Amino acid sequence: MPFSTGISTERVTVPIPLQHALEEQAAAARTKVSQLRSPGRYLLLSALAGAFIGVAGVLLIMVTGPLSAQHSAWTKLVQGGVFGIALILVVFAGSELCTGNVLTMTQGVTRRRVSPLGAIGVIVFSFIGNLIGSIVFAWIVHSAGVLDMVGVPGKPAPGATLLSGMLTTKIHESTEALFFRGVLCNFLVCLALWTAGRTRSDGAKIALIFWCLLAFIGSGFEHVVANMTYFSLGLFQHVPGVTIGSFARDLLFVGLGNLVGGAVLVGIAYGVIARPAKGAGAQVDPQTGAVIAPQTGVRADAPSAPQADTPVSAQAAVPVETTKS
Repeated sequence: MPFSTGISTERVTVPIPLQHALEEQAAAARTKVSQLRSPGRYLLLSALAGAFIGVAGVLLIMVTGPLSAQHSAWTKLVQGGVFGIALILVVFAGSELCTGNVLTMTQGVTRRRVSPLGAIGVIVFSFIGNLIGSIVFAWIVHSAGVLDMVGVPGKPAPGATLLSGMLTTKIHESTEALFFRGVLCNFLVCLALWTAGRTRSDGAKIALIFWCLLAFIGSGFEHVVANMTYFSLGLFQHVPGVTIGSFARDLLFVGLGNLVGGAVLVGIAYGVIARPAKGAGAQVDPQTGAVIAPQTGVRADAPSAPQADTPVSAQAAVPVETTKS
């Protein structure tokens, strides 16, 4: 006579189906809107994200400053290799990054889980928090004299020299270049989050984030939150040409580019692709609008419920079939 052993055998679909990943993003968007009811807590989560991106920015400057001084061909590759810590911290520590929220909130709107006004509120509030965190972190780094550390006595500090060169280039870039580099940057950042959200493996998440960020840094694209730290450092270090006006110009056009890249090229694109096809047999929960998998009758967003302070990319749902003998 068959008996239950209490041990289940799981068959996990990897990567997570597009439809399920979309529902998980939409559920997370609703959670983020609810988090705004505690603005102080949400602001702190956003400030931490700004500081985490700043950690990667300072690491990039200090590690590759000497390489840049020697005009090494490896400079860009090493910069891309070290910058991945930024998004890894955001995802695994738990924080609110405005450029990642562009993806989540856009898909929340497309799945009608949140209102456009609620989505805008999350993006704007996280942007403000990211800016605060970036400025505070930059001030601490400046006060510690990190960029002024000299590797070779009698020569300029390589970190400060690299920062000055980077900011001079950014200041003199055309508006068009800043915008489209912002588009390309957040296309890759949101792809990192989207693909990481389609796997349960932490190792796979880290690898996906690493390669996507290597692509954006190595290619020279522009990230608005990273630039918050760079320009804040430039102001504290009195880099020639760096002003509040040049800072604001960069935030405006790079930020708009990041918005388009994340919302349109990833958020809306996969929102359309992953939408259940008419006549495909998919059902919809009449109360929440969640897609119900026709094979099991289980809601597509049911396998995991997003936590209040955990990014969606660290909580991806996965379809699991369990059999017991």
